[in-house]
Amino acid sequence: MVTRRLFVKSSAMAMLSMGFAPAFLTRTAEAAGKGRRLLIAIFQRGAADGLNIVVPHGDADYYRLRPSIAIPRPNSADLAAIDLDGQFGLHPRLAPLKPFWDNKSLAVVHACGSPDATRSHFDAQDYMESATPGVKSTSDGWLNRYLAVTDLAHNPLRGVALARQMPRSLQGPAPALAIGSVGGFAVRGGAAQSFEAAYVRAADSVLAQSSAEAFDAMRTLQRATANRPATETRVDYPRSPFGQALQEIASIAKADVGLEVAFAESTNWDHHVNEGGSAGQLALRVDDLAQGIAALAADLGDRLADTVILTMSEFGRRAAQNGNGGTDHGHGNAMFLIGGPVRGGRVYGRWPGLAPESLYDGRDLAVTTDFRDVFADVVTGHLGADRAVLARIFPGYTPSKGLGLVG
Repeated sequence: MVTRRLFVKSSAMAMLSMGFAPAFLTRTAEAAGKGRRLLIAIFQRGAADGLNIVVPHGDADYYRLRPSIAIPRPNSADLAAIDLDGQFGLHPRLAPLKPFWDNKSLAVVHACGSPDATRSHFDAQDYMESATPGVKSTSDGWLNRYLAVTDLAHNPLRGVALARQMPRSLQGPAPALAIGSVGGFAVRGGAAQSFEAAYVRAADSVLAQSSAEAFDAMRTLQRATANRPATETRVDYPRSPFGQALQEIASIAKADVGLEVAFAESTNWDHHVNEGGSAGQLALRVDDLAQGIAALAADLGDRLADTVILTMSEFGRRAAQNGNGGTDHGHGNAMFLIGGPVRGGRVYGRWPGLAPESLYDGRDLAVTTDFRDVFADVVTGHLGADRAVLARIFPGYTPSKGLGLVG
């Protein structure tokens, strides 16, 4: 079957990607209220410093390598690491996430990343979102492939990105939406109908039906969220683009329109200069991340029982700080999983250590867990995909038997 992509630009809505979709509104209504499982993927763009986010305070080499930006050992100073298991701790600005660790709904995968050695942001992000490290010819993203492989309803509201352009991970033939916000989802005022009519007329005859259904999807989402309160309880999101994106995701999730995969991004994690430790540039980014995720979890309420929030970044930072009080591009990193299905209260992955002989390329935290194993665990253990289809979702790779992160 030939598939095409249709991109619609309008106001705060930046891009809409659809395949050939029959009328989906009835199927959307049938899907509502069935406790559909949800994955919320958060990309930390810029290569977050996993060593200062999930602190290996039990490894003496960490303090040797970072004399001025290391996070203090637990209970040794103000704004010290928050101990998790005697070996690892959270950055102090991640305190809002500690309750999820305590109730075993937060898991960490450390020394995780790509087998590809690139230190290019562009290439590494592309490889992670396509889930084909080292292969630049992949045309679609891993989240879109999941949607395509499991597509029974052809519902464009199954996959939604709160972003001004379609992220690489959701690009592909399966229906998906990328929007700046639900409120700014369509052309406003008297021009709305004329814009829609003109667009549909401009589409070629093969895509005309998809064009019409694109606008149906917009209206469906607007109607579903229009009469719902932004939050069911008093929840304070950060007033940052990241915080507002998470608030939009919660609103869509609570609208019961069949959402299965949501995507948001947190930016500005590339700190080559004056990174800081417990305070400074990194601390501000970590605070925004933690406050946003904690607000999202509170806003979702009971829906968190069927939700997994997954964080990722293209690669980590160099183990040693540089001469400018920052860190350069590295390799291994840390990922978070938060939600009801998560088997939390544990740091997963084999810790390779930070001794000179253990460093990758003599400078970086080594990768001991392929990020595709984490993705595969979520796809099968949480979203319920059959392991038999993993080869289609992760071409050229056979995931491990499973890390047991969710279930």
